[in-house]
Amino acid sequence: MADKSFLGWPFFDDGHRSLSGELERWVGHSLPPLLEGAEDSLDAVYACVRRIVAELGKAGLLRVCVPRAYGGGRENLDVRSLCLARETLGRASGLADFALAMQGLGSAPISLFGREDQKQAFLPRVADGSALAAFALSESNAGSDVGAMTTTAVRDGQSWRIDGSKTWISNAGLATFYVVFARTGKEPGAKGLSAFLVDANAPGLDASERIDVIAPHPLGTVRFNSCRVPADSMLGQPGEGFKIAMSTLDVFRSTVGSAALGFARRALDEAAARAIQRRMFGRAQSEFQLTQAKLADMAVQIDAAALLVYRSAWTKDVVGGRVTREASMAKLFATEAAQQVIDEAVQIFGGLGVVRGMAVERLYREIRALRIYEGASEVLRLIIGSKVVEAAATEGAASPNPAG
Repeated sequence: MADKSFLGWPFFDDGHRSLSGELERWVGHSLPPLLEGAEDSLDAVYACVRRIVAELGKAGLLRVCVPRAYGGGRENLDVRSLCLARETLGRASGLADFALAMQGLGSAPISLFGREDQKQAFLPRVADGSALAAFALSESNAGSDVGAMTTTAVRDGQSWRIDGSKTWISNAGLATFYVVFARTGKEPGAKGLSAFLVDANAPGLDASERIDVIAPHPLGTVRFNSCRVPADSMLGQPGEGFKIAMSTLDVFRSTVGSAALGFARRALDEAAARAIQRRMFGRAQSEFQLTQAKLADMAVQIDAAALLVYRSAWTKDVVGGRVTREASMAKLFATEAAQQVIDEAVQIFGGLGVVRGMAVERLYREIRALRIYEGASEVLRLIIGSKVVEAAATEGAASPNPAG
């Protein structure tokens, strides 16, 4: 069992601790049968995610994805609850983490910017698991560079006509609806982008192309060929697409860090148990100082990641406002640290660590994508660096004697 002492930190209240207990019980009793056969084929992966979303909804655990007025557990979208859910599910299964994460990421733009009628139409169904959500931002040449987006939405009478394609879209082909970002204005770069709610059955939408990756999950390309959506499908105001996307990522980058944290905790548990059990040169592997040093470094990285993740989540929930710097730090450090922790766990296992079906082998495949999606590590370093420069420049301008 992973260390749970962090729940005593002042970042959390009794409601969070109660939620953690619920999640642990569900993971222990309800999740294992849902995962059976998930690695047999890509079709099985899609079916598994659908089952998990439905059961999470029945258990009331998807309430972390929406505000209370629409079936949620808290008045507003609570980042600490999302992080606890992703950490707990991630420790057990990358697919379980994915299933919950996409319900949150795909619906957060509605929670944050939707009209009341849009919230009523979509959020309760997200919370009960009857609708699957997707966030369609990336394109083949517009991933980290959102401003390079070429998908367009043109007003045509009482509808918008969307043309273009999105790729690397999680839940593509599985989602009930997509939050789609498209260019509606002539302004260059990130300006002129807008967001739309698009039903999966909309004429002209094709989500049949799948992408098979090293840790399979529902992922694919979504194409729009004169796809028409009602005029009232826009989220927020025209030109607010970039703001909507970045505000959503402001919330979910911290949760990616928490998923990585869950992966890392599982890797440490597996490595420690293996080191105690494994005999080498007449004694347990855990008795070697080099092994203990590895375990120590892993434990330090995990605690440091947890502090950054839950600092960011607490700041968003309690202090409010944008947490671009905090969330970027949390995701960057937690995902990079988890990669190192999992790599060390594989090393402690030796040859057994790269055998298909071993927990550390699965973790090794699952962690890699987290350093790329929702802000690649390189981009996050640029964001953090720019915030440092911005703060230093502001402080320098306010100082009467910068040289002093």
